[in-house]
Amino acid sequence: MKRIKISSGTTWESSVGYSRAVRIGNLVWVAGTTAVDERTEVVGEGDAYQQAAFIFRKIEKALKEAGATLDDVVRTRMFVVSMEHSGGVGRAHAEAVGHARPAATMIQISGLVDPRLLVEIEVDACIADQARALDK
Repeated sequence: MKRIKISSGTTWESSVGYSRAVRIGNLVWVAGTTAVDERTEVVGEGDAYQQAAFIFRKIEKALKEAGATLDDVVRTRMFVVSMEHSGGVGRAHAEAVGHARPAATMIQISGLVDPRLLVEIEVDACIADQARALDK
């Protein structure tokens, strides 16, 4: 099967050696995503909801490039630096993928690559629509 690698063009992807997303067949995996914009600026500093909402927009863009949508998300993993942020992150999750009701995990971690980042999210998707599944 063909392996499709999606890049957002950040310097981290090339220096660390990873893809924003990878699609094989009808499956798509989106790498851990943080609230950093194309200029490598942190978005929503101090606000976990704003960061998570921004992250889901970045994830949606990667999914679209891979031929998938947020409706195709079957698994989410949310890493928060404090459970104090769980409410805001959970609200953004519900707004973005709550209709798909994916299997979900939220884990508290000791920190992220930048101390201003409060959350990192990764998703897995399965394209069930046969026409889109064969599209790439």
